[in-house]
Amino acid sequence: MTAPLPVYLVKGDDPALVSQSLSGLLAEVTATDPSGLGLEDLSSDEPDIGAVIDACLTPPFLADRRTVLIRDLGRLPAADVDRLVAYLDSPSETTSLVLAATGAVPARLLTAVRQVGHVVDAATPSGKGRTQWLVARLREAPVNFDAAAGAALGEHLGEDLGRLAGIVGAVSAAYGPGARVGVTELEPFLGEAGSTAPWELTDAIDRGDAGAALVALHRLMGSGARHPLVVLATLHRHFSAMARLDGAGVTSDAEAASLLGLRSTFPASKARTQAGRLGHAVIARAMGLIYEADIDLRGRTAVPGEAVLEVLVGRLARLGPRRSQPGGARRRSAGGR
Repeated sequence: MTAPLPVYLVKGDDPALVSQSLSGLLAEVTATDPSGLGLEDLSSDEPDIGAVIDACLTPPFLADRRTVLIRDLGRLPAADVDRLVAYLDSPSETTSLVLAATGAVPARLLTAVRQVGHVVDAATPSGKGRTQWLVARLREAPVNFDAAAGAALGEHLGEDLGRLAGIVGAVSAAYGPGARVGVTELEPFLGEAGSTAPWELTDAIDRGDAGAALVALHRLMGSGARHPLVVLATLHRHFSAMARLDGAGVTSDAEAASLLGLRSTFPASKARTQAGRLGHAVIARAMGLIYEADIDLRGRTAVPGEAVLEVLVGRLARLGPRRSQPGGARRRSAGGR
């Protein structure tokens, strides 16, 4: 690492990933201060920005450089953001201010940090980026995960990538550096399956796969800790989009996105395709089932919320025609020869 900068900001949406990135950054920033005497942690639920700035302006004592840390920056009042931005207009040459935030960060603070310091993006990756991120972390691990173990670990973690470091650490401690780890060696350390993305649930319902839909539901409500009404809202939005497109006469994905108020045509295309596949009667039936489940969740019955949603998801997944599996047609064709 080059000479320490006046300010660093670690930001992301997963507290565990932010914490891991922050630990690595602090190790680099304080590398020339093995005693730790130059580090001052002023983290609190409501940081005193006046005290933070005073600490930044105070010359280091018994160390070459002072490092002032604020964890969990949170939502600062606008006035406090302005004070930080004003400080960063002319930061102390002998202090590194290290900020960590989970969630949104004011744009003007981001701009000020980038002008004189560095922003570490610890956001949870998605899509291909998630796979690349996971592969890179496994390559850095002290043990060697084979391809099957890496795939199993990625599937198990789902959206909870913050758990990766703990699992890798436990596996490494058990088997020792350089050990080769397969699925058999990995399984005892996995624990509960991680959360998953809401669209895993709706996609499974759309393709008529009740089993996969129930697995996604349990992961959302288990590790994902989503309240039943939150999951129901996801299902309502999903089928409401189809209901709005049903009979609207849209002829393109762009028109569908405009009608639904979406910036991207991708979810609009999925809703348009599924609406055409299901038809008016099935969409109406789905909305009726969601309405009945909403009443049940709000106290009409004493049935647990998870059970109400299990029944709903199973019914929704069976409403439309099941999509044929690519290999199924080939097997039927082969059997007919």
